[in-house]
Amino acid sequence: MPSSLSQAENVWCPRVTVACVVARADRFLIVEEEIFGKLAYNQPAGHLDPNETLQAAAVRETLEETGHNIALDAFLGVWQWTSHEHGEQVLRFSFAGHVLSYDPERTLDEGIQRALWLRRDEIEALGARLRSPLILPTIDAWLDGRRLPLDTVESLLPGAAP
Repeated sequence: MPSSLSQAENVWCPRVTVACVVARADRFLIVEEEIFGKLAYNQPAGHLDPNETLQAAAVRETLEETGHNIALDAFLGVWQWTSHEHGEQVLRFSFAGHVLSYDPERTLDEGIQRALWLRRDEIEALGARLRSPLILPTIDAWLDGRRLPLDTVESLLPGAAP
């Protein structure tokens, strides 16, 4: 019989990430980042940290990657896919938000070159340079009017806001 350690090693867990659609008129906040020595484009996005709510992670990642402090307006949905970068399954929780403030002096996360405001057609034209196939579907969900209440995603973590 396997030991409990080897059983724990065999537990499968998908990677949990968050992303934000932040719109300003007809433009969306996009991150230009260096990945494996090449420039790639993504929404503000990243991994959920231990003991962090999904909503807090979305706000944090947007700030760390763009210098924009945002407030969340809506939950857009969950997308499931297998990453071509590491071959693991990813669950991406996507939110919509608006900018509260911007700090142009803020040091951005390692690898982030800059934040851009691009139209949907400009984002689509980036083609293979898009880091994830989830970028356009989440923007399209927003453009189609999908706005789920933020409390669709609830946290029972200690200290989490209701």
